[in-house]
Amino acid sequence: MSQHAVPARLNRSQLAVPGSSPRFIEKAATSAADVVFLDLEDAVAPPDKPAARKTVIEATRDVDWGERTLSVRINAPDTPFMYRDLVDVAEGAGERLDLILVPKINSAADVHMLDVLLTQIEAATGRKKRLGLELQIETAEGLVNADAIARASSRVESLHFGPGDFAASVGARTTTIGGAVPDYSVLADADSEGLRALYMGDPWHYVLARIVVACRAAGVRPIDGPYADFKDPLGLEWSAKRAAALGFDGKWAIHPSQIEALNEVFSPRPDEVLQAQRILAALAEAETAGRGAVVLDGKMIDAASIRQAQGLVEKARRVGAA
Repeated sequence: MSQHAVPARLNRSQLAVPGSSPRFIEKAATSAADVVFLDLEDAVAPPDKPAARKTVIEATRDVDWGERTLSVRINAPDTPFMYRDLVDVAEGAGERLDLILVPKINSAADVHMLDVLLTQIEAATGRKKRLGLELQIETAEGLVNADAIARASSRVESLHFGPGDFAASVGARTTTIGGAVPDYSVLADADSEGLRALYMGDPWHYVLARIVVACRAAGVRPIDGPYADFKDPLGLEWSAKRAAALGFDGKWAIHPSQIEALNEVFSPRPDEVLQAQRILAALAEAETAGRGAVVLDGKMIDAASIRQAQGLVEKARRVGAA
């Protein structure tokens, strides 16, 4: 399956909101997050899930969500809650709902199941807005199948890394979520004074790079998961910068205090936008003059540079419009 058309959405910050808390839901609706997801999974205890489901459905209908994208995270396919979540939310949520976020997706078959159910529900209820899917990669099996998952349905809009459950899935020796793992380090040889420097590595680099490649090949958005220590803004900033450098569009915020930093990190910098505009202007000038080669600041501009510049300017335009 080739790339499919995905709606152009800003997804720099994605705020997680407990679906059982009307107060937090109301606050989220006025936040600066690009995407808000109302959580029926980890943030809600099993006995409270039926009530939270009703609260979330009402919130999709009654709360003014402005221009931001609205999503609901249902429970995973391997739980007894998923079926009721999906059916009740898809049937009862207002047309304002844009996406459904699904955890622990392990294979394309999981996505096919979701697609078939949503298609039948939309046909039966006369729902006008087609619901998109956000899918979490949280297991070794899910990562192995990331390419097929990203291409499994035209509903798929993004893949999200779930660092906590993924660490548990592969048996990683860490209890942090999204943070550093001190033991994943390299000890250098001794210097002239016998001292040995310790260099920390990034245990999630392969996973993140793998998800980016799967997403970009399928034409969907790669989104990094949470940085759990919301009282560590510097750690969050560098976690976000790492993801942005690898090609991610955005990252989760588990607390409203994280939103501003994420929006800044995942927005094009003014100097980047200016350089991109100069590249496109040089291209336009060369085409007018009938020249095939484009040189700017002594460097040849190729087709890849032009595509990068166009994408960056377009993202800056969307940020400005938001």
